[in-house]
Amino acid sequence: MTLGTLIVRNLRRHTFRVTLTAFGIATVILAFNLIVTTVRAWYAGVEASVPNRLISRHAASLSIHLPLAYRDRIATLDGVTGVTYANWFGGVYRDAKGFFPQFAVEPASFLDLHAELSVTEEERQAFLSDRRGCVIGHRLAALYGWKVGDVIALKGTIYPGDWEFVVRGVYRGADAATDETWMLLRWDYMNERRQQIDPDRAGTVGWYVIRIADPSLAGSVSRSVDAEFANSTAETRTETEQAFQAGFVAMSGAIIGALKLLAIVLNGVTLLVLANTLVMAVRERTKELAVLRTLGFRPRHLTALVTGEALLIAGLGSALGIAITIPATYIFGALVAAKLGNFFQHLTLYSSTLLLSASVTLCIAVCAAAFPIMTILRDKIAEGLRHAG
Repeated sequence: MTLGTLIVRNLRRHTFRVTLTAFGIATVILAFNLIVTTVRAWYAGVEASVPNRLISRHAASLSIHLPLAYRDRIATLDGVTGVTYANWFGGVYRDAKGFFPQFAVEPASFLDLHAELSVTEEERQAFLSDRRGCVIGHRLAALYGWKVGDVIALKGTIYPGDWEFVVRGVYRGADAATDETWMLLRWDYMNERRQQIDPDRAGTVGWYVIRIADPSLAGSVSRSVDAEFANSTAETRTETEQAFQAGFVAMSGAIIGALKLLAIVLNGVTLLVLANTLVMAVRERTKELAVLRTLGFRPRHLTALVTGEALLIAGLGSALGIAITIPATYIFGALVAAKLGNFFQHLTLYSSTLLLSASVTLCIAVCAAAFPIMTILRDKIAEGLRHAG
């Protein structure tokens, strides 16, 4: 009889206990994967950042706008190969739940600097020629059933009134990390209406997007931009696109920290559940293990026996947990979308997340086996043979 056969037979002696333990581990795996998926969704914008793009905004606050005249001055700085600008629009579709990112942009330069947003040449030209035109992401179009030629009616929150835009293109992201829930509308159309309803903000932009010749120039170009407008009425703060996106994530730092702490606690629960099962199994077989030692089983054999049981239980729990996680993620994503709209644009289950959860669980299994193994090796054979359990 091999050790593998002995491991399987030992586990079959208490099928109900092993099943409960595996289900407990599967539940923890499910919760762990959903937490990691949620945290990764929070960081999706950071991961999708392009290294040769900078963001320049008002030094005091993102809510304070910058003069449009800054564009030409930024374009003349060394290391700058392109400049565009954008404004947060802030409209809602139907009701407050119909929220999705809307940016008023200069169409030609914005699409040029954001090559990851793929549109056909026909769609691009249609967007450039229609002041009321807009380009929307593929996921956003699928969510609301929009197609090219449809009219989207939004109610302005920052800029009050009813706004109508004609879909002139549907972009697709270059990869899975690209956000496909944006709506791009024309800044000149928004500014035209803004001159009437909010003249103080007319001729201003929310932030500038700057393309640089090489990512290594990010620091020097950022300093040059900020120095260019130092001591002006609208000083700037320029940083990499990644740092800019990370600033938004930092606003939710407490929530993300709590989720990470919960993930650690769940791993601790897995350790306790699995260790408890192994300790009970070893205690019940104290006399049998002592007999095995008298028959010549060395410490490495007993260590392999207990560790093998731990790994097999953890493996069963991991497999079950992963199988449950895949459909559960889609259900969770649908529930989040129903309650929070497009708050999470990238609630995607990655294979690396599943691999992480399985690897952590197997490592925990090895740790859980340590205590019963030490107990077995510490006890004397004579004491084990006298055990009445």
